[in-house]
This record gives sequence, structure tokens and C-alpha cells, in this order.
Amino acid sequence: MAGTGLSTDLMSITGIGAVTGYGWGRETLWEGLLSGVSAARFEPGYGPDPATGGWVALVPDGGDTAAGGTRYGRAMLAAVDEAVTDARSRGWSPGPRVGLVHAAVLGDVRHWRAFSGPGGAGFGGRDFLRLLPSTPVSMVNQEFGFTGPVAGVSAACSSANVAMLQARLWFGAGLVDDVVCVASDLSATPDLVRQFCALGAAVVDTESLDGCRPFQEGSRGFSVGEAAVAFVLTRGRSSAYASVLGGAMNNEAHHVVSVEPSHDRIVECVRLALTDAGVDAAEIRYLNAHGTGTAQCDRAERDVLTRVFDDRPAVYSIKPLAGHCQAASGAVELAAAALGYERGVIPAPPAVAAAHPRLLDGATAAEPGFTAKLSLGMGGNNSMVVLGPGSAEAA
Repeated sequence: MAGTGLSTDLMSITGIGAVTGYGWGRETLWEGLLSGVSAARFEPGYGPDPATGGWVALVPDGGDTAAGGTRYGRAMLAAVDEAVTDARSRGWSPGPRVGLVHAAVLGDVRHWRAFSGPGGAGFGGRDFLRLLPSTPVSMVNQEFGFTGPVAGVSAACSSANVAMLQARLWFGAGLVDDVVCVASDLSATPDLVRQFCALGAAVVDTESLDGCRPFQEGSRGFSVGEAAVAFVLTRGRSSAYASVLGGAMNNEAHHVVSVEPSHDRIVECVRLALTDAGVDAAEIRYLNAHGTGTAQCDRAERDVLTRVFDDRPAVYSIKPLAGHCQAASGAVELAAAALGYERGVIPAPPAVAAAHPRLLDGATAAEPGFTAKLSLGMGGNNSMVVLGPGSAEAA
């Protein structure tokens, strides 16, 4: 291997918590992905016409209702609680400086909607404070006693990758002993989903695996999802799920939605990430793609596969299963990759049409090697995180 290898200084994923369209819990996510059945359900009012229904992967009701708060806040707290409990069960003890990075874009959309409607006049102080992005973060820190630095990041669909890279910068600067990284997006209201449909990006009028076909013929776009996913990030732990070898991010300065057609900035981002990770392109075994199933995303990522990787890695996207969870999409996909390292399975969705020759078809036994997780956010926000196994024994 040409580079960092599995140094004890690497940032590692030691705990994982997840709330997704499959339900509340990490194992619920994993079992759902392995089933090959999408989390999307037919929901009334979600069609292109408000009078019709549509297929979306909404987070179901749940969480600790006794703790109060909105579904958004409960999902975020539940994901962090599960990640912390998981990490402790694997031998982690938090250091004195635990930082918290929160990746989000739109925040608690449903609560904002209630506030801006007629009922907002009756909001009390507690209801109002739940609108502020700092409130769910503060509630997490109070619950667990975290006193390290706090930051919020927002880079559209790249937000989760960027949060991981922010945590890595904190470790490098010596600001933290550990970091909890959480990405949350429960913004899939009917109005928002219809806007994505109007842009030609989202598909709700058919089941997810039929409409969302990344790297396959006949794909029409992405299926919309929701999620809150959390990670406990440490350094040098042999019990980790996966190691974060490095990464990079940049911006295209081109358009608020469209991908710059030369794809040069995306290719640049990928190459910078590999350099930062100390990994050669030939060492990447899997490309965990952004994989929305839109035509422009397919073109961009096919180009990356050819120009950077010479079409060597196997490629997959779990968006046909979990949905496109916006700010949390990369976190769901990183969780799937990290769990896959430990469990020896790549939880790819089944292919349903003629596909790229390197596309995985269904859950597949994992082979040794590194994973490149690419995210392409609206506004030209490109990012990549490079993952490796969690311990030298797993290499």
C-alpha cells in the first residue's frame, strides 16, 4: 500500500447510530439494506398532484416521546444515543474533550412550518427555541456531557462527508480527544418533495427500485428519504468499524443545481482525496457512489470511474433502498460502508436493468480493499471520504 496504511493516528468510526426510513436503529437499517427492498412506502399527498400519493422513505414515528421535542430532535438524539452506546460496548471511554459536528441543511422543516402558520402565534418559549439549530445540538451535549467544540456544517448533499472532514481537522489540530458526528435531515414534506419532482430530480410515481436506477438504463431520478445518522469518531482504536484515511472537498462555482459538464472539479476532488489518504487509485476496491440516478449524476460518476480509476472499482449506491436523504445521505451511505467492513458484505441494491459492467447486483461478499465515498451536493459542493478497514487484522 502506498501511504498511511492503518496508522494508529487514523480517525476511526467506533460507534454507529441510525434512524432511517427503515425505522429506528442501526440493525433495522442493516437488515433493510440486506433485504434488497426499498424503505419507501406509498404515502398519501406525496404525488406530483397533492390529491395523489407517492413513494417516499419517511422516518416513522418513534423515539423517546417522554423526552419531548419534535420528531426531528428525537431522531437526532436517538442516533447519537445509539452511537455512543455502541461505542461504549466496543470499549470506548470518552476523553475530556468530545467535540460535536452537526451536518444539516434545512433543519426542523415541519416545526418551522407550524411556526409560520396560524398556530405560530401560540408558540411558547420552548417551542420557539426548538426552531434554532443550536437547540438540538445543545440537548445532545447536555444529555452526554460533551464539552468540546461544536460546529454546524451545511454543504447540501455533501454535508455528511464535510462533517467527517471537519472532525478530522479537529483531531489534526489537537482540539479534541473524540468527536461525535451527526447528520440529520427529516425535511421530506409533500411541498418540498414536489419541488424536487418539478426540477426533474426526484421520482415519486413509482416504486423506488423502478424509478431510481443509478448506473442503469431507464433511471429517472432519485427516491426521497429521511434520516438521522451518528458516528463516534476516535483515534487508533482496534475495535473500530472502519478507518477514515483521508478526504477532500471543493466547489465547482458553476450553477446552483447543475453539474459542471467537464467534471474537472469532481475529478480534482477525487484525486485530492486519494492524495490526502495516501492511497493510489488502483487500490480503491469500491466506489460508494453519490448515485442519485439522475442523468447528470450518472454521467459525472461514470466519467470519474474512467478518468481516475480506469473502470476498475466495483460501484454501488444505496439510494434506491434508503432514498436520497439530502444532508444525511452521505451519512447513511458511510454507515452502510462501515458496517460492511465489519460484516463482510457490501449491501448493494439489486440491479433491475442493463447496467454499468462494474455495478454490483445485490448484496455481495466484500473483498479486501479501500472504499471511496463520493458525494455531489447542489451548488457544486463536491466531497470524498476514503475508508479502510477498522484494524490491521481486517486489512
